Amino acid sequence: MAKKKFDFIVFDWDGTLMDSTATIVKCIQASAKDLGLPIPDERSASYVIGLSLADAMQAVMPDVDPKYYPRMVERYRYHYLANDHELPLFPGVKELLAELSHDGYFLAVATGKSRVGLNRAMHSAGLLSMFDATRCADETFSKPHPAMLQELTRELGQEMRRTLMIGDTTHDLQMAANAGASAIAVEYGAHDAATLRNHETLFSAQSVSQLHDWLSQHA
Repeated sequence: MAKKKFDFIVFDWDGTLMDSTATIVKCIQASAKDLGLPIPDERSASYVIGLSLADAMQAVMPDVDPKYYPRMVERYRYHYLANDHELPLFPGVKELLAELSHDGYFLAVATGKSRVGLNRAMHSAGLLSMFDATRCADETFSKPHPAMLQELTRELGQEMRRTLMIGDTTHDLQMAANAGASAIAVEYGAHDAATLRNHETLFSAQSVSQLHDWLSQHA
């Protein structure tokens, strides 16, 4: 059997494993509405998905008084926690992860979510035991800083050159580039295909099924 190209596969969460993009956008917009601030359009709100909450609010509302950012975060959490238990995984995600685990890959999550938020989501999805390690934005630097990947590889004793990052945003792809890891883009999440193509990737998947097929043949 040919030697695998990768030993370690790291996934983003929102928009990559969980179908949460539309809900996140609505929660960002509702947060601005609650505070009487200009409501970001869908494209602007989608673009900041993947960043830490604090960074996302500053990026999506750069012209408002900074005093509003903590209040935006608080309102976002209020709206999101009312909906997060209903969010589904994308079809095929559980099967993909189960096969990768069975095939001996180390698996991890690197996400802009908080630790509490990721644990809630993983528990709801029945995936708490699937990953060897996880890293959240309230534990280290936010994407696209390479810290999440650097810390995960150190924790599990993996080599960056044999690490593959999979995500739906340019923040994920830039983090991989900054860390020296390879990357795959998925086109069914927060950032559109044209935006993702501005970054160097091994592959760009239009569905979980397509991602699964590529990993089975090339990873």
